[in-house]
Amino acid sequence: MAAVMLQGTGSDVGKSVLVAGLCRALANRGLRVRPFKPQNMSNNAAVTEDGGEIGRAQALQALACRVAPHTDMNPVLLKPQGDRTSQLVVQGKVRGTLDAGNFRAARKPLLGEVLASFRRLAASCDIVLVEGAGSPAEINLRAGDIANMGFARAANVPVLLVGDIDRGGVIAAVVGTRAVLDPDDAAMIRGFLINKFRGDPALFADGYAQIEERSGWRGYGLVPWLRDAARLPSEDAVVLERTSRAEGGHVLIACPMLPRIANFDDLDPLKLEPGVRLAMIPPGQPLPADAALVILPGSKATIADLAALREQGWDIDLLAHHRRGGAVLGICGGYQMLGRTIADPHGIEGPAGSATGLGLLAVDTELTREKALRPARGTALGVPIEGYEMHMGVTKGPDTVRPFAKLDHGPDGAVAPDGRVIGSYLHGMFASTALRRAVLARIGVESSGTDYAAAVDAALDAIANDLEMHVDIDALIQLAREAQP
Repeated sequence: MAAVMLQGTGSDVGKSVLVAGLCRALANRGLRVRPFKPQNMSNNAAVTEDGGEIGRAQALQALACRVAPHTDMNPVLLKPQGDRTSQLVVQGKVRGTLDAGNFRAARKPLLGEVLASFRRLAASCDIVLVEGAGSPAEINLRAGDIANMGFARAANVPVLLVGDIDRGGVIAAVVGTRAVLDPDDAAMIRGFLINKFRGDPALFADGYAQIEERSGWRGYGLVPWLRDAARLPSEDAVVLERTSRAEGGHVLIACPMLPRIANFDDLDPLKLEPGVRLAMIPPGQPLPADAALVILPGSKATIADLAALREQGWDIDLLAHHRRGGAVLGICGGYQMLGRTIADPHGIEGPAGSATGLGLLAVDTELTREKALRPARGTALGVPIEGYEMHMGVTKGPDTVRPFAKLDHGPDGAVAPDGRVIGSYLHGMFASTALRRAVLARIGVESSGTDYAAAVDAALDAIANDLEMHVDIDALIQLAREAQP
């Protein structure tokens, strides 16, 4: 077994992108490599061919390895539904809902299933690249941990610590992590990577040496700011918090940033279109009156996010947009919001109850215990389309006689009589070049025809090339081969 784990000095230090880039670099060297994340927390997820779901980052990392994503790559996934509750997904399937208090007790028994997934992966390849979650320096969370040192020690996998120099204080972050760790945990860390460096590397030579001296760990590389990472789908909503109104094209597409927004990477292919300005609208700002298309995105808690949408006054903005002749697209939870009613009789998202929808589609939704998880292919707007479904709910009503898509397993979605309001359960639709062209044509934009999958693949190769130049990958492979089962 060969494996190495990347843990971070904090969240959002770039672990996911580094693992993806290293996966591609090792795959380009001819190695059979697989990604693994013991425990993830994200509402951006992907459907696997074996009918489960994993974090979006692990699906991207699988793509970097040139293999299909599998549920073993992310055996525990937490999908936040509110400030204190999360849906628990284990080996691809929903296993209930946990709150912040009982997860710490519930996670320890999951370690056996995490290790089983890891061992199956390790048996199928030459090397496993493992991504941690958060930071091992969060020692208040150490008891029962399965995401960082709890996993590393149980699986006996050596660790590289990633520090983010762009946020400042990286010397203290790396050395300070060493200072607070239990000695046995610290012994698992064999080196560090410094990520997101801008400028002349010579200017940090002394700082790099200081980290080595004060931590006792060797450096494996100083990674520059990876500009091509912006072309990859994002997993964490923290990225949206830094997103301002986009520059560029002459036609504006707006999307409100709902509190429990999910699978917002659905919109990433639109960023490739030079004729489009994609704006993610944060709370406190109105939906822009000059938008040609408003997209209501997926949500992990549809009824709660519908209430939040109304609190922001976005419902008024959306109805005014429609009256002015604007187009509206709702995806998954956004589709449910566009209907007449949403019922949750089983308390799937919280207390049992119901809500009145926005009324732009004559459909009604009932949330169900069974989760639809499947890849989907077919046609929509007269062109081929593919993506995936990931939802808990059944939507029916008069407008479904005009489905948005005809998929291999049946019709999907609904279109209003005026043709300007569309709802669909299909995630990933804009990655289909022909569908993106057809949707943009409806709002007066000529698509560039860019192949989104090819653009992501090219970005992975570019990142891999950068890492080959700035990371001691030979030493990393040798370290991984020291892992013991």
